[in-house]
Formats: sequence, structure tokens, C-alpha cells
Amino acid sequence: MSKDSNFPAYDDDPGLAAEADDSLDGLAQDAATPAGSGAGGDAVQVSGAGAAGEEHLQLETPALSDVLVAVEELWPESLAEDWDRVGLVVGRPEAEVDRIMFAVDPTLEVIDEALEWGAKLLVTHHPLLLKGVNSVAATSGKGRAIHRLIEGGCALLTVHTNGDSAVGGVSDVLADAIGLNEVRPLMPARHGLVEEGIGRVGLLPEAEKLGDLAARIFLQLPAVAGGVRVAGNKDALVRKVAVCGGAGDSLFDAVRASDADVYVTADLRHHPASEARELRADGKPQLIDLSHFASEWLWLPAAAEALGTVLSDQGFEAELAVSQLNTDPWDFILTPNN
Repeated sequence: MSKDSNFPAYDDDPGLAAEADDSLDGLAQDAATPAGSGAGGDAVQVSGAGAAGEEHLQLETPALSDVLVAVEELWPESLAEDWDRVGLVVGRPEAEVDRIMFAVDPTLEVIDEALEWGAKLLVTHHPLLLKGVNSVAATSGKGRAIHRLIEGGCALLTVHTNGDSAVGGVSDVLADAIGLNEVRPLMPARHGLVEEGIGRVGLLPEAEKLGDLAARIFLQLPAVAGGVRVAGNKDALVRKVAVCGGAGDSLFDAVRASDADVYVTADLRHHPASEARELRADGKPQLIDLSHFASEWLWLPAAAEALGTVLSDQGFEAELAVSQLNTDPWDFILTPNN
């Protein structure tokens, strides 16, 4: 996928892993694929909340405050980490919201995409204002983002680590995509259900070669310049898998405690990854390192669908869509074979 095109939709085809494994060198993705950083394809509409099977009901357009109630039901702010900044960033609670777009990052291009589609609410996984600011003048990227949102009549809402921890959140979706069973949190939430927490760990239906697992994951992700990196013997059999969408090298203690054969996450740094491999003579956990963006993008369609369902249950109707822009920051890589 280039940054200028829609993400591919891969079917659950058992032949995909074998096809990709014809050359495991393909895991180091063609660096020339993402070219440029312009607008991507049209946003893909997930659904209109209540559109299917609800024709007999007169559903109302929700106010932003109504959407916030539904969001809190799905991704409670109490699940957010102490350092995080989640919730409403821009918007009037009384404003009507008939179109909602989901995205990983609140970049200027994503905001333009949302406004062009007519979104009245942009829900992003990553915060726009994680750290304090003294000015939102349109002389900085963040200032321009806020001005565009307000001037375009579009609210901005952040669902970050609360979306990571919640049931059906980022790591749950990643675990489902991999096909894990008996899934439980890697780091249970301090204020939540037993099923909630950061990361997940579970079992594959049967042992699988590390290379085959990595190839299968690769084919389910949006295409990005960095591809998928793997540390370990490609023929090693793995079954117990720990996952964490987004940056996950702070969870190595929990991964070791879970006795996972392999850890699937993103943004692994040199020293934590090297030390994690050397702490045990058997090399566990072996590592599959994904793009931060790609590992979290998988959650967006599921999140949009879940919000549409809750809104419908509450008597509201809104169109929901997922951004098709690739906001991974890297454009190309150089490898020995490329």
C-alpha cells in the first residue's frame, strides 16, 4: 500500500501465510512502496448507526454529549493511564454529530480528510495535546490543527490508553487477528474488570513456526515502509503469544512473567529488545516488532462498529467512517537487498 492509496483488505485465507513464507525476506517490505505523504483514498464508511435492521425505529441525530456517553460506556476514562490525556479536546457538547470519523493520529492531513468527508467528530487514538501548551496560535502544527477543527465545525476526541485497556480494545483486536484463545490481560487494569488491562496474552490453536506467524501478521496489517521485524529462529515453534498494540517495550517484565514464547508489539528499542532476548538461555520471548501505526490501525474499524452499535441501542443514528490515510511517519527504508 502506498501512502496515496486505500489500505488493502485481506481475507482470512489460510494460504496467505504460506504464500508470504515463500520468501521470508519479504518481511522486510519493499521500501519503495510508500511514496509521498499526500491525501489517501476516500474514507471508508463503516456503517450508519442503526441503519441495518432498525428501519422501523425513528432514530435521532446525537448531540456530541450523547456520543460522549456512548464512548464512556465502551472506553471508560478511568482505564486511562495516569500520564495520559484522553477525552474531549475540541467541541461543543450541544452540537449535533451526524458523521464520525476514526483515525490513529490527529494530523493536519487527517483533519482535512475528516472535514472533506463532513465529519462533525474526529475520534483519534493518539492525543493531540499530550503535553501542556501555552498557545494554540496557528503558527504551530498543533495550533493549526485546532484552528482547522474549530473553523470546520468538527470536534476532536481522544481514546488512547483507555482504548488499549478496554474489552474489545487495541490489543484485543490484535489478539483476535492473530487467532489467540484463552486471552487475558498482560497487565491487569487497576480500576476495571478482570478482562481489562494493557496488552493481552493467549494461545494459538496449535504450535506454529515463528516465521509463519510473522508472515501471517504481516499480511493483516496496513502496508508501511518498515514492514515487520523479527528476532528469533524462523523455524522455532511458538504457541503462547503476548501482544501489545503500540509501543510495548515497557511491558517486558510482564511478558517474561507470562512465559510467552513470542511477543508481538511495536516500537521495540535496541537495548530493551536485546536484553529481553539474552535474559533466558532459551531465547524466549522471541520478538515480532510491528509499526506503531499499523498495530493500532486494526482497532479502528472495530471501534467504529462498536460505537455505532451503542449509539443505535441508545436511539441515535450517525454515519461512521475510518480514515484511510497512512500516518506512519516513515516513507522508505534501505535494506541489504534493496
